[in-house]
Amino acid sequence: MPSRTERAVRVAVLADSDTRWKWGVLTARRITAPNAAPTGFVLRGRATPTARQLAETAVSDTAPREVTGAEFLREVRDAAGRGEAYDVVVLALVGGTVRAVLQGLADLALDRRPVIVTGYVGVVYEKLADGLLLRHGADVVLANSRHDAERFRAVYEGVGADPSSVVEAALPFLGGAPYRPEPGRDTLVFAAQPSVPVTRAERAHVLRRLVEHARLHPRREVLLKLRSKPGEHTTHLEEFPYQKLVRDLPVPPNFRLVYGHMGEVLDRTDLLVTVSSTAALEALHRRIPTAILTDLGVREALGNHHFLGSGLLTSFDRLDRGTVPAPDERWLARQGVGTAGPAGGIPYERAFDAARERVARLLEEPALPPLAPYYTAETAGGYLPTILARHRLDVTAPEPRESGVRRIVREAARGAYRHGVQRVAPVIRRLGEL
Repeated sequence: MPSRTERAVRVAVLADSDTRWKWGVLTARRITAPNAAPTGFVLRGRATPTARQLAETAVSDTAPREVTGAEFLREVRDAAGRGEAYDVVVLALVGGTVRAVLQGLADLALDRRPVIVTGYVGVVYEKLADGLLLRHGADVVLANSRHDAERFRAVYEGVGADPSSVVEAALPFLGGAPYRPEPGRDTLVFAAQPSVPVTRAERAHVLRRLVEHARLHPRREVLLKLRSKPGEHTTHLEEFPYQKLVRDLPVPPNFRLVYGHMGEVLDRTDLLVTVSSTAALEALHRRIPTAILTDLGVREALGNHHFLGSGLLTSFDRLDRGTVPAPDERWLARQGVGTAGPAGGIPYERAFDAARERVARLLEEPALPPLAPYYTAETAGGYLPTILARHRLDVTAPEPRESGVRRIVREAARGAYRHGVQRVAPVIRRLGEL
């Protein structure tokens, strides 16, 4: 029988949003084979992406299957029973769900369990310790930079947990042609985030300044790049979509809202502006001029504190005057961006070598050790049961029968939830302030 590295490695990706689906698929290819075609699953829940959102990621011609956590575990179990066991499972999920799935996989007690890989889809600026400890137990916890790898290991070592699973890599979707200005083109793109900033007043401020900037620079195209359309959700809730706020403003003809694949938008970008979006790292990797806004302060809640020392922090007032910040090369190297690995950083084309080698070594092992997460009934007896109960990953429960009526009810409930977040919740909040 051929070894796992002599035949095509079977990979499953479980994601809970469109951005994590993109990260999971591209990561699977980076750590196994560039032409790998992982079997895809998206977790049914609040942030379940629409078909449009999945297509916009442009990472796979095959749509992932929508499942519950228990259904995913059944698929892993049944695939092993068919002799088609998954060799690698990429968990592109929030921390609590990673921990729950780790428990579910351990409870399956497979003869040969898959290698478990997880990580983060972008800038890690909040819940560092909690998120990492919930992910502990995976065989590989990918860090997107040298800076993150050091922080991740420090957290694990700080609680006495094994840090060997942390592997320095990079964001898997960096790439694209290096920036080249084009005569006659002047395009500023603002990369919006669903929950940064979070308040209506702060989002209205950003929108107003973008519109004013467009008015001040009539020859410049100002694009507001949006993540989702009204009624769609990403990982983070968006109570005040820019699409609705802009209805209250007269806008000049050189200001537009745009959707689409971020890489394609960056192809025509001359200045990328954001509060703290991961799109900044994508732009910096391509050497596109980039600005991180300080108009709302430099705060942990905004995530722009991550860019301290980057040389990129600036304000709309300075941008209005034509002042564009220049990045600090050493900061770029520590963040794992830059096509040639400047200032001692690992060149991007080699960024996944260590992760690929670790996965290959694990696949060659005759047997993998039992999963050993840090959070157990002993270390977190008042926390872990709540996490596990929330996800209800009981593969022994009867599998619900799918039907047209069930799908209609599910979509109606999902729509009602999204309506409540974007319409009802803001009204209730305003009433509470009376």
